[in-house]
Amino acid sequence: MLTGRLNSTLDRMLTLNRVLDEALAGSWNGSNEGRAWVPALDVVERHDAYLIALEIPGVDPSTIDVSFEQNVLTVRGSKPMGFELGEKTELRVYSAERVVGNFERSVRLPEFVDGDGISAEFNHGVLFLTVPKLPAAQSRKITVKTAPKQISQ
Repeated sequence: MLTGRLNSTLDRMLTLNRVLDEALAGSWNGSNEGRAWVPALDVVERHDAYLIALEIPGVDPSTIDVSFEQNVLTVRGSKPMGFELGEKTELRVYSAERVVGNFERSVRLPEFVDGDGISAEFNHGVLFLTVPKLPAAQSRKITVKTAPKQISQ
């Protein structure tokens, strides 16, 4: 069963990561040129793993780079414009609302995760990552034993 809320440490880490990602992705002149965009993500905790879903529609899965170093999981890639344009094509833009260009998103995970066991699956524009916990970090039930009854003489 999924608890309604992530533990407070992970929650604070994700909030800080999002603020930093958005701050670093912005540009001073307001232009979108050369600016990275920050895809939305969800992180949930299961008893045995962290599950991460990252929205990156329109991205070719073969161009996605996922790395894990010092408990930081980073996803990088690029989303093309989608139109095939020649070098000297003249355009008149009526609307440009879709996000295109490079993206990067990092998540610092708590200690005791199995970096070698991370798996990734791309489905309908969403990248699903599973980060297993090491056995030491998984909750377990402790059985309380009772002492045998002593026969009084």
